[in-house]
Amino acid sequence: MSRYVLKRLIASLITLWVIVTLTFILMHSIPGGPFSYEKELPKAIIENLNKRYHLDWPLWKQYLDYLVHLIQWDLGPSFKYESMTVNDIINKGFPVSAALGGISLGFALVLGITAGVISALKQYQWQDSLVMLMATLGFSVPSFILASLFIYIFSYKLHWLPAAMWGKPEQVIMPALALSALPTAFIARMVRTTMLEVLSQDYIRTAWAKGLSGRVVILRHALKNALLPVLSYLGPLTAAILTGSFVVEKIFGIPGMGRQFVTSIYNRDYTTIMGVTIFYSIILILANFLVDIMYAYLDPRIKVTGEKE
Repeated sequence: MSRYVLKRLIASLITLWVIVTLTFILMHSIPGGPFSYEKELPKAIIENLNKRYHLDWPLWKQYLDYLVHLIQWDLGPSFKYESMTVNDIINKGFPVSAALGGISLGFALVLGITAGVISALKQYQWQDSLVMLMATLGFSVPSFILASLFIYIFSYKLHWLPAAMWGKPEQVIMPALALSALPTAFIARMVRTTMLEVLSQDYIRTAWAKGLSGRVVILRHALKNALLPVLSYLGPLTAAILTGSFVVEKIFGIPGMGRQFVTSIYNRDYTTIMGVTIFYSIILILANFLVDIMYAYLDPRIKVTGEKE
């Protein structure tokens, strides 16, 4: 196991380095710069700004300087907000994004697993058809369309929920549902497929033959094995929720990192774009790393030592 963990750790570090390098190159390949405004600034002012932020250095020197500061977790100053650093923006916005993402992830897991189990147990009945219909809609409709639809129905028509902002429980419902729609649909279909496969296994028939209750057979024997594919999906699921929050946070006026990220793109705020991208990449790489380790522990059929059976 230790050898497997070391290999995955090295692969994760290489992946992170590739992301940092590509993001740095892409940011400096975009025409214009962070100080290219609609009204052209005097040349002397632009030169002073470039000198202040070391943008007049050769590209390779800027890259090495960025790597040195990144190792110290110094993501640099924001070009848009003079009094703030990228670290300040992350420290301020991430708790909000994490709360929204955590609630959305909880919705996706609870609703998706429940719907998938019901669909498998009621195969070819109206419950199965309803779950598959909702899953198809969840796949087909983007989160920003759902967000706009929720605002129109529940805020402007029914006046049940506030249209925007953050801080109260009722302000969390619509953005969390909009974010969790796609992963909920995916999980429901995945659980349905794996549950149908597990329920046809011999050990499940043996459990029924022993006279065990349906609750014990489903929860203790069938669901445990049916959830293994869901566990492997947790890494990509985190990615889907976090990247989806960029637009959803903007629509609902939520003061999270997604809103800052979208604004930084408009402003060509290089350091903020890179900092947020790298920060999210670290979270996603770490999530995938932990999922791989957990999966290897939970499924004894997986060989992690490289030894042949």
